[in-house]
Amino acid sequence: MYNSAMNSIKISKVAQLPTSYGTFKIQAFREDEKEHLAIFTEPLPEIPVVRVHSECLTGDALGSLKCDCGQQLQAALKYIAKEGGMVIYHRQEGRNIGLLNKVNAYALQDQGYDTVAANHQLGFKADERTYEVVEFILNFFGIKKMKLLTNNPKKIESLENIEIVERLPIQMEPNPYNEGYLKVKKEQMGHLL
Repeated sequence: MYNSAMNSIKISKVAQLPTSYGTFKIQAFREDEKEHLAIFTEPLPEIPVVRVHSECLTGDALGSLKCDCGQQLQAALKYIAKEGGMVIYHRQEGRNIGLLNKVNAYALQDQGYDTVAANHQLGFKADERTYEVVEFILNFFGIKKMKLLTNNPKKIESLENIEIVERLPIQMEPNPYNEGYLKVKKEQMGHLL
C-alpha cells in the first residue's frame, strides 16, 4: 500500500550509463528531498535480478572498510550487467538516519559501541529504512517477479506485492575493520550471512 507521497514522485527521463561494470540505463525518482536511482539493463529479463542497495556514501564512494556496502554495490553491478536486471539505489543513508547522524554513530563506534547500540544511543531504531518507494519503482517498471540479491530479510518482507522467486546471497570477504559490523548484522539484525 502506497502512502500519499508516492503520488508526488517526479521521474526523470532515461539516460545511458556506461560504467566499468557494463553499460546500463539510468532513471531517477525524486521522493520529497530524496532522489533514488534505477540502474538497469535493457531489455529487462522477464524475471530480473534486482539489488535494492541502500545508500552508503562512506562505503560506496569513499571505499570505507567499516562496512561491506561498496563491495556489495560493485558486485551487484557486475552481476546484473552479466545476468540482466536492476540496481535500485535507495537513498536512505545510514539506514535512514542521514549522513550527519551516521558520522555521529561512527564516533560512538570508535568508543566501543556496535552499529545497533550506536543508533540506539542517538535515539534511533537499529534500522529506520522504509521501502514504499522501492515497490513504486518496481511497479513503474512492471516488475512482478524477481530474483532479489540480498542478505537482509527485512528487504524480502517489505516487498509484499512483488513475488521473490529466489533470494540470491551477496556476501563479501570480511576484513579486520568490518568483522564486528558483520557479526552484528547477522546476530542482531538477522541478516543471512
